[in-house]
Amino acid sequence: MSTNAPPNLVAIVGRPNVGKSTLFNRLIGERRSIVGDEPGITRDRIYGQVEWAGTKFSLIDTGGMVPDDDAVIPANIFKQAGMAIDEAGVLIWVVDARTGITQLDEELAALLRATGKHVLIAANKTDSASLESESTEFYRFGFENVFPISAEQGIGIGELLDDVIEHSSDPTLRLRALSTQVNVLTLSSRYEEAFTRLSQLLDLLPTVTHAKARQQAMGVASLLYTEAGQYDLALSYAAQMRDESPSEDNACRASYATILALHTSGKFPTGDPKVTQAISGCVNVKEPIFAGFIRSFLASDEIEHGRAHQAIKLLQANLGSARDTHYPRLISEVNVVLAQAYWQTGDVDHAQQVALAAAAAAIKNEYTEPLTLAYQLLYRIERQRGNFAAALDYHEKYMAADKGYLNTVSAKALAYQTVKQQVLAKKLQIDALAKQNKILQLQQALGKKVVEASRLWIILLLLLLGFIGFIAYRVKRSQLRFMKLARRDGLTGIFNRQHFVNEAERLLQYCCKSDRDVCLVLLDLDHFKLVNDTHGHAVGDRVLKRAVAACQAHLRSTDLFGRLGGEEFGMLLPECSLDQVLARVEQMRLAIAAVSTGESGSGVTVSASFGVAAAANSGYELRQLMTDADDALYEAKREGRNRISLSANRGAQLSLV
Repeated sequence: MSTNAPPNLVAIVGRPNVGKSTLFNRLIGERRSIVGDEPGITRDRIYGQVEWAGTKFSLIDTGGMVPDDDAVIPANIFKQAGMAIDEAGVLIWVVDARTGITQLDEELAALLRATGKHVLIAANKTDSASLESESTEFYRFGFENVFPISAEQGIGIGELLDDVIEHSSDPTLRLRALSTQVNVLTLSSRYEEAFTRLSQLLDLLPTVTHAKARQQAMGVASLLYTEAGQYDLALSYAAQMRDESPSEDNACRASYATILALHTSGKFPTGDPKVTQAISGCVNVKEPIFAGFIRSFLASDEIEHGRAHQAIKLLQANLGSARDTHYPRLISEVNVVLAQAYWQTGDVDHAQQVALAAAAAAIKNEYTEPLTLAYQLLYRIERQRGNFAAALDYHEKYMAADKGYLNTVSAKALAYQTVKQQVLAKKLQIDALAKQNKILQLQQALGKKVVEASRLWIILLLLLLGFIGFIAYRVKRSQLRFMKLARRDGLTGIFNRQHFVNEAERLLQYCCKSDRDVCLVLLDLDHFKLVNDTHGHAVGDRVLKRAVAACQAHLRSTDLFGRLGGEEFGMLLPECSLDQVLARVEQMRLAIAAVSTGESGSGVTVSASFGVAAAANSGYELRQLMTDADDALYEAKREGRNRISLSANRGAQLSLV
């Protein structure tokens, strides 16, 4: 096969049923290749384009390759795959990390080595840490890099793209690739990696002259900075994007980025004619999604200023165009703003109808601001009507959605600050190395000078090294502080939710392998919102701290204790029988009930409800333990609070008062 192929044409190859088409669909951003478990579904070469800032990266999907199959269809598939290999400059060989190496993989490895092309091994279906470690066995084929990925979940895609773009010396292509990686990592909720790639993108930006590539990169930067709450940076890049080109298409995108940052920061330009001009401009260039979002921001501003009827008129006239985009985020956004407008005018029936549509249109398993607002409005409607059961149900959904949305926002902000510190540390390190290099040059010159001058230079050297050490110490201390912030809850000092989950999964794996008892306990402070509303958040914070201290008095050093959100906490107790756990939890319940915020012991008292799940009954999967413990917790709430409830998976519900 020929090796003279364009480096920006990539072919995806591999044996049947390893996830080639899933990876292809993931990279091009649409479902073009058919995905299924039946071998031979993809028979012909399928071409797609990965758009990177206005230009396209060509991608070829092929059928499963079986070199020694003489049947008509498999033989034709092999022929088509061979033609794709001949065309491409880079080959992505997809293998199955779950199955491991097969005889067919051995044959394909020999075939791909003979091409002389750059081959990347994508070990697909790597959904766990154990599979990631086992994927190293594919290095035996002799190719340079093996990438553990999950095409279905988007794991490892950024690293795979990194290796592809390393084979291009074109800065424009690298900028496109980085823009794509930032988007993919953001959609996969890998925010720290997204900001790391964004930092690389902004460093590369001054070297690129391609107008559309620059516009796309600045648009990506503006949107991500808005999501992280860095509105000044977002507005700065939106302004640079607008100045790059006078084209209507670029003006639409730049206006959207600007208005989004202003709306999110609470500085929407009320009454500014540029807003309606931006809507018209986006409509003219056939960008209905951008136009729809700007309309929703304008309608929200109308509602905020008591002009709900104007908001209804604006959104109703364009509701059809929003639905025609089939973009769930936009449809949910428009519906929830329209529902808020109906609610303000007193049209409760229409408000409920549209709020339900907003919740239905929201992306599944993703907590967004429109979903949170929709559940909040539905809760208010049912409460006003006196349907308290329905109101409670919507309130629980609202609290869950609000918690999830705030966690996402916090994760983005924390990722930005973390990467900012890493970039600063890297720059300081580069500066230190540059200074050290200069010092070495001075040392060489010192050998030619008199002894007195040499002593002066040595003193200067020591001063500089001391300064560098001081800066390094300060940077290290900052890193340790941010590491603590990333793992600990700022109020109580115990684990935060993410670190608790990570440590709990690791501890559960150990207990499972060693067949040890382990129990998960969830606790929730009863009527805590009433404490905040009645006595203020300062008192509520003291209650939380004392409740945590009361629990810690009955925990061992090997137990895990974390704040899951608000007034909800979780404890994982290894090597402890269920009876021992129940006894200790009862001690905690009594200790919390004795907590008082008054200086003399009298004041606001609190109680807690506990839900307990044991691995012996629920298994060692954290998700199942959390589900069972949560069910038990809500059972304790329903039975009157200030009690302990054991998961029903034990065969019978047990409550201790």
